[in-house]
Amino acid sequence: MDTGKEITNIQPTLRNPQTDVNTLSLPLDQNSLNAMFEDFVKLIDASPNTIRTYSISLRQWFKYLRENQITQPSMDTVFEYRDALRAAGKKETTVQNYIIAVKQFFKWTEARQLYPNIAKYVKSEKLSRNFKKDYLTSKQAKKVLATIDRSTLTGKRDYAMLVLMLTMGLRTIEVVRANVEDIRNVGDNTVLYVQGKGHQDKDDLVRMPEHVETAVREYLSVRKCDDLAQPLFTSTSNRNKNGRMTTRSIRGIVKKIFRKAGLDSPRLTAHSTRHTAATLSLLNGATPIETQHLLRHRNLQTTEIYAHNIDASKNPASQDVDRALFS
Repeated sequence: MDTGKEITNIQPTLRNPQTDVNTLSLPLDQNSLNAMFEDFVKLIDASPNTIRTYSISLRQWFKYLRENQITQPSMDTVFEYRDALRAAGKKETTVQNYIIAVKQFFKWTEARQLYPNIAKYVKSEKLSRNFKKDYLTSKQAKKVLATIDRSTLTGKRDYAMLVLMLTMGLRTIEVVRANVEDIRNVGDNTVLYVQGKGHQDKDDLVRMPEHVETAVREYLSVRKCDDLAQPLFTSTSNRNKNGRMTTRSIRGIVKKIFRKAGLDSPRLTAHSTRHTAATLSLLNGATPIETQHLLRHRNLQTTEIYAHNIDASKNPASQDVDRALFS
């Protein structure tokens, strides 16, 4: 069977989607699904990571159809699938990603006249406007940095790495990918070129404050780094000495430093350093757009969550009620 022809020759009339859905069936054999998915991803203008996410998500959707022997899914099927994901204990972000993939897939099938868009009116999961991790106050951040013993090579590395994350808002994967040669001059400023989330190149840059640059260059000097292509931060363990660090090792180092400073909370992780940079940026006068550029958020709405939470914490209404009741 020519799988490509099988898919191409499905030409339903879409004037009445509800009628069409009763006369069409999606190919559920693996070869047909693979061909359909390959055709689908060709039209997605996205990074390999995004395409991989779609692949994983859609695999779950077709698995659900097979397990329930559904060959003619309808809008109710999508609702039931969403409920099944929730019942299975999937995180709200996971449910959202799975449903978004289904919505994009059926948007494509309708455009190609392969199958009606049965997911058009299905809403994605509503996510909380709060982040899952906490941030450090400026006082806590100073305490954390002060606990690091900077007399050793490891201490100099940890200090430089942590002050960079707290100040410049880098993700752990961005720290892992950074090389010495990524520190460059732009105008009258020192910057670090960053390979951001979902990017294939180091096409973002973040200004490096003088204190951060001094800490990083002190570490590199003691490390005796003379190869600019080397990782910016390297392992000091015997198993991977001078090798590139992993996101797991960085998360472990940051967590250990937090605990040493007396900040042992499951809501405080390496990603909290990024939240700290965002929050302290806004608290100290940066505009939401400036903070968006610092964190390299694609959408300003993501940055505005920080501003929303700061405004909510400053709301004096509860204090007014308190004075009315107890003054």
